[in-house]
Amino acid sequence: MNITTHHRVDEVLIERDFTLGDIDGVLWTPAAASVTAPAPLILLGQPGGFALERMRPGLRARARSAASSAIASIAIEQPGAGARPPLPGAEQVRAELREALAAGRPPGDDLVDRLILPLVDRAVPEWQAALDAVQQRDDIGDRVAVSGGVVSIAIALALRDPRIVAAGLFAGSFVPRSVLDAAHRLTIPIHMLLQWDDEGNDRQMALDLFDAFGSSEKTLQANLGGHTGVPSFAGEDAARFYVRHLFPAGI
Repeated sequence: MNITTHHRVDEVLIERDFTLGDIDGVLWTPAAASVTAPAPLILLGQPGGFALERMRPGLRARARSAASSAIASIAIEQPGAGARPPLPGAEQVRAELREALAAGRPPGDDLVDRLILPLVDRAVPEWQAALDAVQQRDDIGDRVAVSGGVVSIAIALALRDPRIVAAGLFAGSFVPRSVLDAAHRLTIPIHMLLQWDDEGNDRQMALDLFDAFGSSEKTLQANLGGHTGVPSFAGEDAARFYVRHLFPAGI
């Protein structure tokens, strides 16, 4: 991990841009994090296809909220986003998706697979490499949670990497049948946010996914409103979820 910029955002948050091979990323740490008080870490996901720089203000706000609870955060450029080369066939698949939605047709399983699975296959090992690199720092601790982004990436990553102890998921993105079928194997605590009136997302798929999780502790928070209408208290509830599982009693 090569740190390219480093600055203190405010009294709470330090922001570092970095590169990891050909992948850009940002690490946010609480100003108080140190070798004697290492911060647990949240992996901040993003919507598919959006550049990291475009999403930076919102990611920074989420990171500052985490830092106020002594938690670090990291985000990386997704495969095919920003200045990274597009994934093979991605534009064709997105065109087919737009055509299906414009015609009022739900996308079929094959289309969802071609849209999501190549992204998952690339993103998961990249996230693991970033996690390997950042955990070499003395100010970053062992406990990790994942937050938001493409829900299939978050699920696949949590299933594959035992360092992840909790997952906060944003419901609604398309979920391949294979990911839905594997969800029963995910047993870590889950906090899932669903905007009930989000017209661009499949509410029933979100409910089916939540039902499929094998976790003994899972919470579905459904609020009225569209995609951008998430109430402020939903973020506060998610923050308490991360604190509860990244700072468990006795550790």
